[in-house]
Amino acid sequence: MAGTRQLTHAQARLVEECRLRSIRLLHANLAPQGILAAGHSGRAVARGYRAVFSRDAAVCAIGMVLSGDAALVRGAAAGLATAAAHQAPNGQIPKFVDPKGPEADFWYLGCIDATLWWLIALALLDRLAGKPRLRRRFAGRVRRALAWLGAQEHQRFHLLQQNEASDWADIMPRSGFVLYSNALWYLAKRLYRLPNREATRENANLLFHPFDGRIAEYRRARLLADYATRNAKNRGLYLSFVNLYSYGDEGDVFGNLLAILGGLADGAQAARVLRALKRAGVHRPYPVRVVCDPIPSGSRLWRPYMSRHRQNFAWQYHNGGIWPFVGGFWVAALAQAGESALARQELVKLARANALGGWAFNEWLHGRSCAARGMRGQSWNAAAFLIAWHAVQVTPLRGSGPRRAAPRRGSSQRTAPARSRRRSP
Repeated sequence: MAGTRQLTHAQARLVEECRLRSIRLLHANLAPQGILAAGHSGRAVARGYRAVFSRDAAVCAIGMVLSGDAALVRGAAAGLATAAAHQAPNGQIPKFVDPKGPEADFWYLGCIDATLWWLIALALLDRLAGKPRLRRRFAGRVRRALAWLGAQEHQRFHLLQQNEASDWADIMPRSGFVLYSNALWYLAKRLYRLPNREATRENANLLFHPFDGRIAEYRRARLLADYATRNAKNRGLYLSFVNLYSYGDEGDVFGNLLAILGGLADGAQAARVLRALKRAGVHRPYPVRVVCDPIPSGSRLWRPYMSRHRQNFAWQYHNGGIWPFVGGFWVAALAQAGESALARQELVKLARANALGGWAFNEWLHGRSCAARGMRGQSWNAAAFLIAWHAVQVTPLRGSGPRRAAPRRGSSQRTAPARSRRRSP
């Protein structure tokens, strides 16, 4: 294990066990229609987790191909095909498809990131395979998906516009230009060689980090510049969203990580973001808490729907909970930035988070108490761990010269049996 060579024996064993259990969990959750969001239980069925979620399927497809496991590599594209089969006439990819239901679900105000993740996964799987098999297979659907996204792009900023609660953080008030979605949009533009890529990157850096004053050069941004630069917390992070006069300065960890991984932030910008996240301690005790400072009830950003099911109060769910699947992207971002030693240690902590509750792979943990919450057996926890493991493996150790270690092929026979008991949120 070249990339984990500097871990202790016990740490390396833990990482390897998590890798094998991740492969086993993905095997268990793989259906003919694609990867299901969570393991089987009565509550998972009742809450709709035994469905193909397009964004989950896309993240899982990437991890499945990187796993090196033959069965997972073969099944990686199944969920993408299911999502494609339910594409709307206007080109939108659905939020999820229930294999036993009559129709696909597109969410209340339209789910924007399912289409983005679907496009990204198709392109990345083709790159990993070395041939454009999936993009050719779904060429017409790709054109419609890109047209649907293009219709929502601002013609001056070249950034996507969206409603609030319309992406993975589906009970958060981010709207207008949202960092998370536009980090994915820029990556999609790079992968598909779309026009105005550099305008998207430049304007994203101006709008989401407006503290150097350059944003005011365009008159339609002056109102935002006035509000944001005078009142927003400049932590060194990108703002989570910007709107006419509103902005999110709670510290969106996932959006900032995707800005690094997708190329919006590079060099000094990426270093600035990682310094800010480490300073905020989002990786302690487990990677990673998805908000630096949760939105309290009564604040200007609080929405009544955030208390639905008592789920999104401070330090919970998307509002400051710890999401191990996002932790995988944290490790990958560290590795990409050359912080190999820290990436390896964070990979160990990520394995520990997935191991809680007898290798429960819980959806999320409370941001302060670390109590396990959400559904057990989350597929994208397993896939994101495999993405993180691969990122550490292919990152050269400092001072060791170039090194690329191919991922070892996992064998599900070596994996300890998964627990059948599931816990509801």
